[in-house]
Amino acid sequence: MKFINGVENLTEEHCGSVVTIGNYDGVHCGHQHVIGGLIKEARARSLKATVITFEPLAREYFSPSEPVGRLTSIEERAELLFELGVEQVLCINFDHKLAEQQHGEFVRSTLVDGLGVEHLVVGDDFKFGHNREGDFAFLKQAGERYGFTVSLAESFEIDGVRVSSNAIREALDVGDIATAEVYFGRSFVLNGPIIEGDRMGHTIGFPTANVDVGNRYLPVNGVFAAEACLQDGLAQHRWREAVANIGTRPTLDGQDRRFEVHILDFDKDVYGKDLKVRFVERLRDEQKFDGLDQLVAQIGRDVVQARELFKQREIVARCNNSKTAV
Repeated sequence: MKFINGVENLTEEHCGSVVTIGNYDGVHCGHQHVIGGLIKEARARSLKATVITFEPLAREYFSPSEPVGRLTSIEERAELLFELGVEQVLCINFDHKLAEQQHGEFVRSTLVDGLGVEHLVVGDDFKFGHNREGDFAFLKQAGERYGFTVSLAESFEIDGVRVSSNAIREALDVGDIATAEVYFGRSFVLNGPIIEGDRMGHTIGFPTANVDVGNRYLPVNGVFAAEACLQDGLAQHRWREAVANIGTRPTLDGQDRRFEVHILDFDKDVYGKDLKVRFVERLRDEQKFDGLDQLVAQIGRDVVQARELFKQREIVARCNNSKTAV
């Protein structure tokens, strides 16, 4: 597994590839469908399965004032792609030079000279190069010229819906964690460093970890049942039941949007560590209460509801395991 940071770092050892190109933000089921075909083709040809992706994303470069909200960081993207069986990830810096590069030059310098492409897999809406002038038809012509083949990856649908990063964001916008997970093909996870807060949680008896997720996409404001896992360097602790809150804390006249996690039956100093949080189910909307007493009472009810949910999930899991054993 090789992560190549920039075309300038390509060498002869990276050549001989079956390649696909895209943002691959989220590495969701639609992406996994493409990657599955990529790996199958690479193995049939005894070549390297290679993904070209970009940092920042094209939309972030062209519209910096309109943050898209990442579903995955570049590190997470690469890790997920490697887990699927990809052998090489080439990350290209999306800057002025790339935005102005002619599509023919990209094919020659990156695909042909840089990766020794023998087969290319692209999506049905793929465009590239200056003014997005490169398309599937151009790639077919370039393939005939340079000696590589090109195939089209069709859209992947679930229940008639085209799976995409935007479809996942739309599900998260209404707190539909279950649908987001179906599209992801895994749990929805956020992670980041735990930063110093105002310690109000400790004051009211429900200490929280304030997690800085950077430019990651946050679901709609509200309270969620979740599971949290502390990460301390290379060490990863066990998953613990938790209640997470996303919002501005209106009862406390808050202004900034925060992601806070109360880990059940846990009260230790966690500042400076990273926290990984996987969402289970949305419990309620964010609310403004008439004072701290009402807020504390509702948080208590949230914790009870979350515990009951986790208990029911455990019962279902045991039943399923029993059926499998039989």
